[in-house]
Amino acid sequence: MANGMTPEQRARQNIAAMLISAGWVIQDVKQLNLSANIGVAVREYPTDSGPADYILFVDKEPAGVIEAKQEADGYKLTTVAEQTGKYATSKLTRG
Repeated sequence: MANGMTPEQRARQNIAAMLISAGWVIQDVKQLNLSANIGVAVREYPTDSGPADYILFVDKEPAGVIEAKQEADGYKLTTVAEQTGKYATSKLTRG
């Protein structure tokens, strides 16, 4: 673990940087304010399948899911398609 971070923590840090540079506001689910921006990425959002790394909201409506994986997994969609698909079809369980 370089810098005391796990590979998944590094991936989340990289994802957060990319989202911010693209204009998204990133929030923790405990401090959720979907009115903060047109695009809000919420970390660890609970679903009936477990917490998703990020649920993306556009105009307060859920619009996408991002699952953080270590860089060694590469950028292959098939690596995370099943897990991300599970979250995408899950019921969001927070208010």
